[in-house]
Order: sequence, then structure tokens, then C-alpha cells
Amino acid sequence: MQLRFTKMHGLGNDFVVVDLITQRFKLKPHHVRKIADRHFGIGCDQVLAVEIPTQPEVDFRYRIYNAEGSEVEQCGNGARCFARFVRDKRLTGKPRIRVETLAGIIELEITENREVRVDMGAPVLSPADIPFDAAEQATDYALEIDGQTWQVGAVSMGNPHVVLPVENVDTAPVERVGPIAESHPRFPHRVNVGFMQVVDRRNIRLRVFERGVGETLACGTGACAAVVAGIVQGRLDNQVNVALPGGKLSIDWPEPGQPVIMTGPATTVFEGQIQL
Repeated sequence: MQLRFTKMHGLGNDFVVVDLITQRFKLKPHHVRKIADRHFGIGCDQVLAVEIPTQPEVDFRYRIYNAEGSEVEQCGNGARCFARFVRDKRLTGKPRIRVETLAGIIELEITENREVRVDMGAPVLSPADIPFDAAEQATDYALEIDGQTWQVGAVSMGNPHVVLPVENVDTAPVERVGPIAESHPRFPHRVNVGFMQVVDRRNIRLRVFERGVGETLACGTGACAAVVAGIVQGRLDNQVNVALPGGKLSIDWPEPGQPVIMTGPATTVFEGQIQL
């Protein structure tokens, strides 16, 4: 079958978005791997599927597949691309939409300057719910990685994140430590690994080694998790600019129990069809 697609990116975190409402097709892991292959397919970090919702009072179902075919709970950069896609394809005319994900319902809004504001929901800090093996909830945790003990933050933004503080992201051991931390036994579902440099109370720099993907140019849920960890630890204010290799995001978290709001761009690159 010829499947129509749109290639998009959020700060360099790139996606192939497919409309499975007007196209009748069931994505399987081998389809995702073919689409995501940068040599023999289209190439992307993740494949995003737009589907009919299964819940009332929700506009769409949003499904996210890593390049190796596994389905994951949430993706912030993908959510912004999702919002632009359904508006540009005239699947909805609403300025604000409610979207069903594996992690729950999120709300997306396109701003006047065509950036996308995403209500990412309230962060989860309870270790059992992240999930993370820890005796009790704390502002930070001692985590041994490859013989070195790190004082880390642990947060779920619908998907699990560990946040490692570093002096300088340019020299952070992302390639060495990222894969080890991703599969750390204290994170039973694996984990996304953020390397955070605090510049000042309103600005951080961040690199993220994503679970099932590797290092990406940007990670929206990773930016949210890093800011939440920094606020909980008393290192950051409630509104923070996050500089990622691919560009900047604005993250707001008013207080515990409230949702995290992420604002940033989403860009269409090209459209086409692929034989699957």
C-alpha cells in the first residue's frame, strides 16, 4: 500500500507523521522500522500516528513509535508537530485540541505566532509511579552509573526521565553514560536520560539520550522533566528557558500538582508517499 506521510521536526527532533483517519492502515513494528530507517526509508527519530479517539470528548488519538518499532507513552516535540499537522491538514479547525495518549489526555494550542503550547499534565514524582526503585520520594537520589555516583532527579512526564547535573553539556559524557543509564536496573521500563547544566535560575542547557532512540537534538518531555527536577531541588524558578542542541523551549511549572506548560515551534519539512 502507498502510505501518505509528512516529515516534520521540533527543534531538529524529527518525525514522520501519518494520518490513519483518512487512510486505512495498521502500523506494525516492521513498518515503523522501515519508515524510520535513514538509509532505506524516510528517516526519523519517531513515527507519529493520528487516529480516531477511543474516548469521548477527545479530538484525536496520538500514538508514538520509536525508530526500533516500540510504542512509547509521550513525546513533547511530537505533540507540537501533531497539533500543526492536524490543523494544516484541516482535520480540525479548533485552536485548542484535546488529544488521547498512552500517558493520558493532553491539550494542545497553536499560538498567534504559530508556535504550539502544550499542556503536558502534572509531573509524577512518586518513585513507584515513575517507575523508579527508591525507598521513598526525595528531591534527588544517589544513583550509581558505571562506577560513579550521581545525585539525580527522577520524574515522569508520562514517560520516565532521570536528570543528571553536569557542569557543561558540551563535555558531558552523553555517549558513554547515556546508554548505561537508559537500561539501569532501578528503572524497570528503561529511562530517558537528561544531562542538565544550570546557567542561572531561568535558563538551562540540556542534552537528552532518549530511550530506544539515542541522543536527539531536542526532547520536549526531557525539557519538562529537567525543569521540574531543578525546581524541586530549589535550583530554578517557575519559568525556564531550555536551550537544546536543536533550539529553545519555554517551560512553565507554577507549582506541584499543576500541569507543566511547554511552548515551542513545529516545522513541516516535506510530504510524500512510501510503499509498505
